Amino acid sequence: MKKLVAPKKPSAKTAHTAAGEVRIIGGQWKRSKLPVADKPGLRPTPDRVRETLFNWLGQDLAGWRCCDAFAGTGALGFEAASRGATEVRLVENDAALVAQLKSLQTKLQAHAVQVQRGDGIAVLRLLPPASMHLIFIDPPFDANLYETAVQAAARALASDGFIYLETPRAWTEEQLSALGLTLYRHLKAGAVHAHLLKRVA
Repeated sequence: MKKLVAPKKPSAKTAHTAAGEVRIIGGQWKRSKLPVADKPGLRPTPDRVRETLFNWLGQDLAGWRCCDAFAGTGALGFEAASRGATEVRLVENDAALVAQLKSLQTKLQAHAVQVQRGDGIAVLRLLPPASMHLIFIDPPFDANLYETAVQAAARALASDGFIYLETPRAWTEEQLSALGLTLYRHLKAGAVHAHLLKRVA
């Protein structure tokens, strides 16, 4: 199991008052800017973490079906689409963020991206079994949604797919195995623990 350590991430408050935007790192929309609204709990995945994640996954996601269940700024989902994913579903509950995501979708002409207003867990539960190659789970740290979301995602995950899980603490193999999952990669960056999960073989 490979573990990496990245530079410390700014506090949530600093991140969304100072940053104001994040950038797509790779693919056809490389360096495109995504605005970051000043909203409680909105915590974009840091650039270095996203870069490492897509190094793990590979740069070409052609043919992949993806779901970002707590889309926020859309940084993870648009990054996947930029790298060729065939279908990227962005799910977000906040109306203003949904409008922002739709505006970005139009600006980038991101035809593979579908923006949906709704509850991320409810959408995960409605996905057909084994239908998704990549599922992003990155809710607000204080929302207490992780176990329910991962359980729903595990059901929708293709046999060769991945779940990206971003949490304030590391998940144990015991927690994961109870859901039929195993840890493929792990990265700690400041207060963020980034996990890449697979189905147990």
